[in-house]
Amino acid sequence: MLIYVRRPRSILPLALLPAILLPLALSGCSRTSAPSPAEVRAIEAQKQEEAAQAKQQMNMIPPPSKARYMAIKSLNLWQNPYLTVQGGMVTLHVMLADANTSTLGQGGLLRPMGARRRDLNVRIGDLPAALNAIPESSWPYGRVVAVEEAHEVPVSARPQVRRNMETVVKTLNDLGIVIYDWSESGKS
Repeated sequence: MLIYVRRPRSILPLALLPAILLPLALSGCSRTSAPSPAEVRAIEAQKQEEAAQAKQQMNMIPPPSKARYMAIKSLNLWQNPYLTVQGGMVTLHVMLADANTSTLGQGGLLRPMGARRRDLNVRIGDLPAALNAIPESSWPYGRVVAVEEAHEVPVSARPQVRRNMETVVKTLNDLGIVIYDWSESGKS
């Protein structure tokens, strides 16, 4: 005759429960204290000092030549830096200066302009530092930047792109950079 004996369920998982919950109970809710007014003023003063240094560095680039940059009809021919504002970042397009000073073969098969173009994704807060890192030789039109909004932005992301555009415009104005608003149709 076979007798089936039911074994009691293992108590092991219940024994581990206090060990699992103990770290969670000890950590509790943590809340960081709000910075004091003195800390807020110090942070603001540091930001203003960084902005003043960035503007001083940007002033080494000559003022823009409107006659030169207004004649450009295509963004592909634009040689100064230009920005594409997106939802979470800004794409900084930089055309590096041609190391060869002769005009022989310039823009041709052996010296294409596209090989000198660099596209950098930059956080909006890091935009002043990124613009100051661009060599002076990459600003042939002077201190002017073309700005465009990203193309084919989803409807849900458009408000964020508009807010970023406003922030970028404010940052460029603070740096003393002229903004050339490039529309989708080619030129504004």
